[in-house]
Amino acid sequence: MTAAPADEPGPDPAAPGPAVVPAPVAAPPRPPALSPSRAADFRRCPLLYRFRAVDRLPEPPSRAQVRGTLVHAVLEQLFARDPADRTPQAARELLGPCWDDLAAAEPAAAALFTCPEDPQLALWLDSASALLDRYFALEDPAGVTATAVEARIEATLPGAGGAAPVPLRGILDRLDDGPDGLRVVDYKTGATPGEGYESGVLFQLKFYALAVLLTHGRVPDELRLLYLADGTALTYRPDAEELTRFGRLLEAVWTAIRLAAPTGDFRPRTGPACRTCDHKAHCPAWGGTPPPYPGWPGGAA
Repeated sequence: MTAAPADEPGPDPAAPGPAVVPAPVAAPPRPPALSPSRAADFRRCPLLYRFRAVDRLPEPPSRAQVRGTLVHAVLEQLFARDPADRTPQAARELLGPCWDDLAAAEPAAAALFTCPEDPQLALWLDSASALLDRYFALEDPAGVTATAVEARIEATLPGAGGAAPVPLRGILDRLDDGPDGLRVVDYKTGATPGEGYESGVLFQLKFYALAVLLTHGRVPDELRLLYLADGTALTYRPDAEELTRFGRLLEAVWTAIRLAAPTGDFRPRTGPACRTCDHKAHCPAWGGTPPPYPGWPGGAA
């Protein structure tokens, strides 16, 4: 080994060392808020609400759910085009690229099929194409004045009589503001609900109507549900007094959630929906054990 020359300068102890890049700090989780689906979860089963909104336990998607996501993505891109280019042919051409994007972004969705050559994939894409064709039978997008598409909406419902404010969140499939007034449109890729299930549909419609009222200062003139599986359109025309009463219902739901939040005392409520629940293995009503309560996201409840 050759010794270094005596006059070769050594390291300067006063010189700054190599730059230290701080590790990225993960953003704290946002406190939960009420959306139409989470509010419905709590009313159906408080423990299901906890599993989804607090624990955020994974749920494997079904082909029907992913197909709905795909159809929504196609319609979102369709409305990004000029009105004259919103044609059935354009929607069919968007289907393949939108599926490629979805499969790349969501491995669980791609895993629903064995490979890109899976014959089941071709049949599934054909079923999505049929839903898009049925959409065009319900309305002509070339004549729609859409001001927002797949838009996140957030609002705060002031609590009445000293009650805590209620944070509301949701995603509007489409918001139109044209000669016919202010209209919220929601796409459903399932069939029209049968008798006895109308209350769930009305709950969702009133939620969006209230959120639009809080953010836009206007009661929507119309809310429209387009059921693409059977080509049915349902409409609802809200009024301010009705939405005020609905706001009191949301306050009651949020108050019950806040009472359970500090300790995690979200109790199961059994019913017909238990048959298809993904979390029976964690549910005490079915002999399961919930995971340790992680605490209310964001700290204070």
